[in-house]
Amino acid sequence: MHPDTPVVILCGGQGTRIREASESLPKAMVEVGGRPIVWHIMKLYRQAGFRRFVLCLGYKSWAIKEYFLDYRARSADFTLSLGGGEPAAFHSEAAEDWEITFAETGLEAATGSRVAAIAPYIDTENFLLTYGDGVSDIDIAALADEHEASGLVGTVTGVHPTSKFGEMHVDGGQVVEFNEKPTQVSGFVSGGFFAFKREFLTDYLASGGDDLWLEHEPLQKLARDGQLGVHTHDGFWCAMDTYKDFQYLNGLWSRGDAPWKTW
Repeated sequence: MHPDTPVVILCGGQGTRIREASESLPKAMVEVGGRPIVWHIMKLYRQAGFRRFVLCLGYKSWAIKEYFLDYRARSADFTLSLGGGEPAAFHSEAAEDWEITFAETGLEAATGSRVAAIAPYIDTENFLLTYGDGVSDIDIAALADEHEASGLVGTVTGVHPTSKFGEMHVDGGQVVEFNEKPTQVSGFVSGGFFAFKREFLTDYLASGGDDLWLEHEPLQKLARDGQLGVHTHDGFWCAMDTYKDFQYLNGLWSRGDAPWKTW
């Protein structure tokens, strides 16, 4: 896939189930290891060769804009003359070579509506899409290659989520095996790492208003049309949905055991 292929990241959520960490921040700005989770996601895509990003903003969008507007000052040495009026003199190049488009996609808009709103910024045959709250050691390049080879309109990553509940094997009226919170469930769910042809925007997202959910009619219709492929991923994946997930990801990072850190 072309290196200039845009990576669209949904960053409009409030994170209502993670209030302990995000009450004053959009969910994408909740920190893991001292960096917003969206930064971790962008590093993953950059490692795979993609440097252009479109952030679909909503709740407290200015917090995301402000972070990246000040990004160089946050990460580089510089000299500032307070009395002279000159701009800061930086002593190193910018830490990242990312090109980021910040798109205001509505305060209450659903996920599909947000993606439809950024159509003018998709200027390549394909684009990549993910949510601003999930990290994985997924091979993004392999996802892109499989999508192009398939010729299908869309490709979704299938993952095995970690179970939050104990699992019982039942025979008749008896439990014959009890496993407390197995590592992974056996079936696949959507891991939220997508690849689409540009026509997905016009053929599957054009009809909705602010209440068009990507996960409902657009993806369901894509599947019914036989145009949704799957890239299977058996490795690490975690969506930061709850405060417990927040603690889990930060614990992995602090121990130097973060599987998604592929850069």
